Order: sequence, then structure tokens, then C-alpha cells
Amino acid sequence: MLPGELARAVDPDGRTTTGTARRTPRDWAVDLAMFLVAVLVGASEQTLVVLPDLFGLPTWLRIADPLLGAAACFALWWRRRFPVATGVLAAVAASMSNTATGAVFLLLFSLALHRGWTYAVPVSFGMVLLGVPYMATYFPAVFGPPVPWILVILLLVALVVTAGLGVRARRQLVLAMGLRADAERREHARALEESRHTERQRIAREMHDVLAHRISLLSVHAGALEYRTAMAESGTAPPPTAAEVHSAVSVVRSNANQALDELREVLHLLRDPAATADVDREEIRAAPQPTVDRLPALVDEARRSGQDVHADLADDLSALRPQVQRTVYRIVQEGLTNARKHAPGAAVHVLVRGEPGGDVVVQVGNPVPLGVTTSEIPGAGSGLTGLAERVALHGGELTREITDGRFRLGASIPWPPEDAVVPTEDRR
Repeated sequence: MLPGELARAVDPDGRTTTGTARRTPRDWAVDLAMFLVAVLVGASEQTLVVLPDLFGLPTWLRIADPLLGAAACFALWWRRRFPVATGVLAAVAASMSNTATGAVFLLLFSLALHRGWTYAVPVSFGMVLLGVPYMATYFPAVFGPPVPWILVILLLVALVVTAGLGVRARRQLVLAMGLRADAERREHARALEESRHTERQRIAREMHDVLAHRISLLSVHAGALEYRTAMAESGTAPPPTAAEVHSAVSVVRSNANQALDELREVLHLLRDPAATADVDREEIRAAPQPTVDRLPALVDEARRSGQDVHADLADDLSALRPQVQRTVYRIVQEGLTNARKHAPGAAVHVLVRGEPGGDVVVQVGNPVPLGVTTSEIPGAGSGLTGLAERVALHGGELTREITDGRFRLGASIPWPPEDAVVPTEDRR
């Protein structure tokens, strides 16, 4: 039930097979009402003015009057498609036809509505000028001088044009508000999609960082047990003792349980719309939340898995923001996991240093294995990419290099001085 212009703003494809704008039910109702009003006014003028020859018109004008009135009435059906042409027709008809009066005012209203004042004002003024000779020649003296009546007609025309311009301004306002609302919806949808994409990337990084570390530990212990069993079967080594089997199986079970628990927490974020729809909750709802205080435990865990780890860890990093602490933890975790996969048995050196106002420096290095080695532990190949994204979020830089036969994974993250003191509630 919207006007055609507003309906087309909602549905731009609302056109007929000929390419013209399709009338809405409201348009049909308005057009029919206008046509009937114009015909009714024309019939009244024909009955009260033309047939009684109230103005003393010549014969040709008495014939032309109803014909011009009928043409103006039928022109109402094309007033939207050809507003200027029908407006000019109205100006010509008004200059010599009384029966066209109703249709003329409606056509002028439509011209102002669809083309604005730049067309409506000149056409209206021209109509009044064209009607001056008719009024001066045929206006009955019984009604007084024609000048006041010309002024009345001019005021009526101005009122009709003003009404049309008012409706036009309102429709333009509605269209502008609709366009702005559409732009805001598109922007909101784009921002929502970006936030979802960011959240999916974050959760993917968490899943990789959590599961890659745990599963690599499982693979190492299971591989060691498989190797000892194979050596025992071949007779080149004694079979593993019950205590050794129990220790290896215990480590496998413990890490499997931890991996399942951490995976369950991450999957909870994926299934919870409140957690995944709002990126601002990342630091509150993200799971798990390791900090630099857990670095010694991470190093001890790697040592228990058989890695030779030499760690130089700073003990004054607890003032860092929790987000940066988690990134530092993940860098060390990823470095140990990669060393375990690609350089098994190699000594790993871990360095973590930093001070307020400077940079937090993290380095994990290990010798590059001689020859071409293929890891038995599969990898997703996205761990370092995720770390680079993490570090970049904090304004830092992640580096990977091989120098002097050693592979070094390093990161430098700015530590603003204002982060030196962190409120207690931010350290959860």
C-alpha cells in the first residue's frame, strides 16, 4: 500500500514487462479517485457554466471546452509517467476550459510532487498568464472586475503547488531515511560478519594452540612406548617394566583428559551465540586463559616428555596485560611443540625477558636437524600464522629464522609503561 516511488525503493525490480514502473494498489486507488473527482467537477462546470452559456462564449469555445476538459481528465492516468507534458496540457486547458478545472489543479499538484518547483512554478505561472485574456474577455461583469478573481486563482494555484512540494519533501525524507537505514543495516551486517570472522579466527588459534601441544605430547609418549616394545620384541632391548608402562600410559591419559577438557571449553564458545557474537567478550569468555605464571609448568611438562629444555624466564612479567601474557605463553608453547615435532631430541633454549616501557622479548631456539627429516607428528601448518596474528594485535612482530644451524622463533611485543601496574580485577 505504499506509493509507487516508495514501493520501488523497497523493491527496485517492481516494473512491468515494458520497463515502466508498476502501479501499486494505492496508486490505482488514488488515480481512480482523482479521475472521478475531476470528471465530477468537469460535469458540474459543464452543467452550470458551459451549457447555460454563463460567460457568453462563442460556439467554438463551447465545443472546445468539454473536449479539453475530457483530455485533462484522461491525462491524470499518465501524470506519473509524463508529469511535465501533462502539466503543460493542464496549463493550456485551463486557459480556455472551465470543465478542466478539477483535472488542472490535480495535474499541477502531480507536477510539483514529481518534478519539484523548477518545473511546477514556471508552468503554473504560465497557466495564469494564458488565462488572463480569457478572463478579461469573457468573465461576466455581474461578478465584478476580473482582477480579484485572477488573484484568487493565482493563490489557489500557489496553494496546490505548495501542497505538492510538501508531499514531495516528505517522500524524499522518507526515502532518505530508508536509504540511511539500509546503509546502516549493510554496515551492521558487514561489521557483524567481520566480528564473526575475527571470532572464528581467534577460536581456531585457541584450538590449534591447545590441541597441537597436547596431542604432540601424546604422540611422543605413545611413540616412545611403541619403540621400546618393538625393541623388546626384536631382542635388542629389555622389555619395558610395569612402572615404565604405567608412567607412559599415565602421561598419555592425563594429557588426553586435559586436551578433551580444553577442547570442550573451546567448543562451548562455538555453540554459545552470546560468546561468539560479541568480540568484546573475548578476554572474559576465551578459554583457556594461560598466563606467564604457567610457563615453568609448561617447561617442566616438556621436560617430562623427554625434551631437553633450557629456560631463562623473567619473574617480573605478571604486570603485563592478560592478553599479552597469554600470547607470550602461546609463543613458548608453539616453539616447544614445533621443536618436539621437527627436531626430536634436540636441546631447546627458551628466553623470556621484558620491562615496562620497552619490549617483551620471547625466543625459542633449537638446532636444525642434519639432513631431511620428516616428522611423524602431523601438523596443520597454521600455528605460526596464528602466532603472527596474535603478536600483530599487540603491535609486535614475530620472526622466524635459521642462522648458524639453529632455528629461532622470536617475538618482540611493546610493553607500555602504563601497563606496569594492573588493577587486581584485570589479573583474573
